[in-house]
Amino acid sequence: MTLMATDIGRITPEEFLRIPDSNSMELVDGQIVEKAVGTLSSETEATFIFPITAFLRQNAGMGRVFASSLGYRCFPDDPDKIRKPDVTVIRAERLAALPDPDPGYMPIVPDLAVEVVSTNDTVYELDEKVEEYLAAGFPLVWVADPEARRVTVHPRGGKPYLLTAEDDIDAPSVLPGFKCKVADLFPLPQK
Repeated sequence: MTLMATDIGRITPEEFLRIPDSNSMELVDGQIVEKAVGTLSSETEATFIFPITAFLRQNAGMGRVFASSLGYRCFPDDPDKIRKPDVTVIRAERLAALPDPDPGYMPIVPDLAVEVVSTNDTVYELDEKVEEYLAAGFPLVWVADPEARRVTVHPRGGKPYLLTAEDDIDAPSVLPGFKCKVADLFPLPQK
């Protein structure tokens, strides 16, 4: 991630919401942070959304999946922080409890967050994000590495573990019944 220079100094989430084309940006400590996205990471984000969406359609009413353009404003340590995980899932009963069905920024933590490693991401930045998510109460975080075609699963309160392309991945506490090969979550290898 590259911190963008701004002439306006610290900005609020309300000001951030009015910035056109801010889909690839987050707000951290009142500063705009650009999310560096490459072709492979962008394609990987899309391939993660497809099987989850298909599962949710087969299990209507279970939940909804969101892409990286949705900002989350649910961090108790910094109520003005806006993070945009690459893919998120929120269970339907939790969405139904929202007083505003289209709040601008999502005020509740997602049940599942997926971060896709991009070519410009550093290990430190990804680890920091995962720690922020878990500290805010995200129950499950997947970090997807498209180059290695593997997923590191970070359950809240548990030890992270690594799944390779040959392994099955599931999320029983979030998406009961969902299971697929890790390889199916990544784009087909280029020939």
